[in-house]
Amino acid sequence: MTQLVNVTLDKQANIYFDGKVTSRTAILPDGTKKTLGIMLPGEYEFSTALKEEMAITAGHLSYKLTDGEWQTIEGSGIFYVPANDKFQLKVHAVTDYCCSYLEE
Repeated sequence: MTQLVNVTLDKQANIYFDGKVTSRTAILPDGTKKTLGIMLPGEYEFSTALKEEMAITAGHLSYKLTDGEWQTIEGSGIFYVPANDKFQLKVHAVTDYCCSYLEE
């Protein structure tokens, strides 16, 4: 999916790590929540409440789930993070992403 249609968009940005990671929240007509954002190079750790689908649309990063090995995405790709967990990121180049919050 390259476009989100008929969404409600929050104007207020979600800003993390002194502005090095930012996103905006989009709510789809069915209530599904997504965030669309940019990550600047750096190392970050995030925690989750819901299961997340992290769709990298452009960029270069490495990610590590709690019990996993470091994996790399260059260009585009998707990874999933379990609910109530943490994941680490090493962002090597400016990275564009869309995070979908999934009900299990």
